[in-house]
Amino acid sequence: MKNELLPARFQGINEDVYAGFWVRVAAKLLDFIILLPIMGLVLYVSSISKSANLYILIPNILFGLAFEVLLVKIYGGTPGKLIMGLKIIQKNSDNMDWKASFYRYSVEFIIAILGVYVMFLTLNLIDDSTYKSLGFLKRNQLMSTINPIPMKIQSWTSFAWFTIGAIVLISNSRKRTTHDFIAGTVVIKSIYLNEIREIMNSTESV
Repeated sequence: MKNELLPARFQGINEDVYAGFWVRVAAKLLDFIILLPIMGLVLYVSSISKSANLYILIPNILFGLAFEVLLVKIYGGTPGKLIMGLKIIQKNSDNMDWKASFYRYSVEFIIAILGVYVMFLTLNLIDDSTYKSLGFLKRNQLMSTINPIPMKIQSWTSFAWFTIGAIVLISNSRKRTTHDFIAGTVVIKSIYLNEIREIMNSTESV
């Protein structure tokens, strides 16, 4: 199909086909719940020793890449989005390709790399015996105070990215967020996908 942005409204479809703010928040919450066992495993491994925490940093990055890029490319969404009946497609209604899937996650990937770098720097400021002697809460308190500026930069960057994305999403008729504009994508209600494509094909053939 031509590389054209889908219209805000479709003739013959009375409902809004694009996924709004709250349904996307619900999809994120479902992803969080689905990933809880993995998060629990990561917390357990990271609590064993400082070295274990360091070793798990790169696998965390790779897992996030697979979850947000591989699943989006193959299925058109993360499990949470699919459960909520949403599908990520390219702005012309084509299925996701590798380029669009990666671009959509690119900023979050950079933020994740920043987080790993900050964690690496912070962990290297703590000796292993002190690390092992502290519980989860006290360990996190120590890490936030021992290297405060990089930790704050990383958390502020994450918060700013989420906030800007939310503002962008509620400010445009196709409900595209920041990473949708970067990747050239839209998030639709999957029940309308075939109808959208039929309308677009009939429009092109006229």
